[in-house]
Amino acid sequence: MLFQLASHNPDIQKLLDRGYALRIDSDYLVARDIPYLDAAGDLKWGAIVTTMKDLDGTRVEPHDHQVFFAGGVPHGLNGKPIPFLGGGAVSVPLVKTDVIVERSFSNKPPQGLPDFFVKIEHYVTILSGPARDRFPEANPFTFNVDTDAGPVSVFHFRDTLTSRALIGDLSAKFSGQDVAVVGLGGTGAYVLDFLVKTNIDRIRGFDPKLFHVHNAFRSPGQLLKEELGKPKAEVYQRRYETFRKGIKLETKEIDSTCEADFAGVTFAFVCIDSGNARAEIFDLLIRLGIPFVDVGMGLVRVNGALAGMIRTTVLKPENAEEVLSKQLVPLSDPPAHEYRANIQIAELNAMNASIAVLAYKQHCGFYAQALPAYNLLMNTTLPRLFVEPDA
Repeated sequence: MLFQLASHNPDIQKLLDRGYALRIDSDYLVARDIPYLDAAGDLKWGAIVTTMKDLDGTRVEPHDHQVFFAGGVPHGLNGKPIPFLGGGAVSVPLVKTDVIVERSFSNKPPQGLPDFFVKIEHYVTILSGPARDRFPEANPFTFNVDTDAGPVSVFHFRDTLTSRALIGDLSAKFSGQDVAVVGLGGTGAYVLDFLVKTNIDRIRGFDPKLFHVHNAFRSPGQLLKEELGKPKAEVYQRRYETFRKGIKLETKEIDSTCEADFAGVTFAFVCIDSGNARAEIFDLLIRLGIPFVDVGMGLVRVNGALAGMIRTTVLKPENAEEVLSKQLVPLSDPPAHEYRANIQIAELNAMNASIAVLAYKQHCGFYAQALPAYNLLMNTTLPRLFVEPDA
């Protein structure tokens, strides 16, 4: 990855040619083997870490003029901390645990720091100058390049959102996850969209229906005329495979006999509006011991306006039967079901999907959860979420 990046970025290639011990760690450029002096005037070694801003998938540039530093407070020859560094104590989780960020520095020269070569050289001059003066052998140009910095990303572009937010350790909680979405209609399409932007290893999706104009009005993304009348799975597969790897969407209806389709699945979302079909899918997932979230929505016209409820129900192997016994989820279709008015609105589909994905991310430990819940309801007439917590 490092040499591929250098082939498109002359400033990074210059750093390699200069002899810096470079590493790519997630979305950070790391320069290791940086000498500095501690308060006692002893020689220490640290690392400079800087975020990368992705320009087009191959070219990158510094996100800003600041850097992170793995090491103690650098001191000058006078035994005092080097001045004009700004910043302060901070922690940045990296994939490689041999580099532990402890602080940040901010020193912007009048001419700015236009590329990584200028930026790294600027900070090395400040941090390492005293050490190299006292210890001539303290050379930062060790050519100690590390080309192996963590797993290959599922994304075709760098996940600069994660690095900017400093949540790499939390995003790592999705590593190894294999998630299925049953139903790619209004809510299911938004669930898929949210999942695509996580580093889940594999995303599976199932929907037997075709993509029509009404689907476009309550799903994310653009509408291309040539998509109309094609299977939803095909439309979304083409739309998202340019963003990431590990996504497989199939034009298929899931029932209780589909064990093979869920081999290896670690979590599932059920996003369909048929009670009879839901019952078969529930039977399959519970039998396979797969935790899942089921979503539902019911809107009616009241006094000339729409009102109703959004439901998100969490079922895990340890509580699925108990939750089902509360009859919170319809598992059959009423007479004349095919003629009912199925009112769904894009923002409510997105809200339903957001709550469902939030519940999944709590399950993975990405979001904190003070009170685990198995059923969440939102009344559209009141901006409140009603939660039924686990016992």
